[in-house]
Amino acid sequence: MMRGTVPAAVNAAKCGGGGGGLFYLLRPPRGVELKPRSLPFSIPGLCGGVAAPGRSTVRLCTVSDGGVAAAEAVVEVSDPLEERKKVRDAGNTLDLRVGRILKAWRHEEAESLYVEEVDVGEPEPRIICSGLVKYVPIENLQGSSVIVLANLKPRNMRGVKSCGMLLAASDASHENVELLLPPDDSLPGDRVWFGDEDEKEDLPPVATPNQVQKKKIWESVQPHLKTDDSCNAVLFYHFMRTPAGLVTCRSLRNANIS
Repeated sequence: MMRGTVPAAVNAAKCGGGGGGLFYLLRPPRGVELKPRSLPFSIPGLCGGVAAPGRSTVRLCTVSDGGVAAAEAVVEVSDPLEERKKVRDAGNTLDLRVGRILKAWRHEEAESLYVEEVDVGEPEPRIICSGLVKYVPIENLQGSSVIVLANLKPRNMRGVKSCGMLLAASDASHENVELLLPPDDSLPGDRVWFGDEDEKEDLPPVATPNQVQKKKIWESVQPHLKTDDSCNAVLFYHFMRTPAGLVTCRSLRNANIS
């Protein structure tokens, strides 16, 4: 029988199981999430799964050719609210800015790419490549305001050095894509953050491109970026905003953002 300890935060009781085996009933405190996949060893035949906040029990047992056996295991317990706070804090180290597209043209070497010249509040505009040819007519790009992720490492896109990324919402099939829209009164270079209006003065410094890459900050934040029922861009329940108001998209609700 594999052995470990069940943390004190979890109320565990050894109970009889079917076929003469044993299993554990784990009763996490309300609002706490169990992560069986974080066990320090593999338990074949894992019964149950993640205990969402408020669920009362998860059963863990082992199943092998010899039958059912009990497993005493270390189960990591985490607070979902604390995990979300960490992601929000990481999101606010992304250098998200309002940009204005000054000029856009088709990439000469890549059919799916536009090349844009974007004012992000710096002395010189940035060159950014985006795969929007299938989704956004070029005339809709010229002069439009956008949201730019500005602290990514530059990438060579078929011979063009791209220094940033335009953020867009897309439906589940990725057949419809819309650029995120800052409020009308936003200015190029305005910082974009997740949270309340009065939190602007307490934002952390933005990460360097090396930090964004090494810590995988964008990869940790992006899966949680969505639009809500009103087409507002959100990170969990935190609105994406500029000093002028909320960031939105034109019509895609409950869409992914990337």
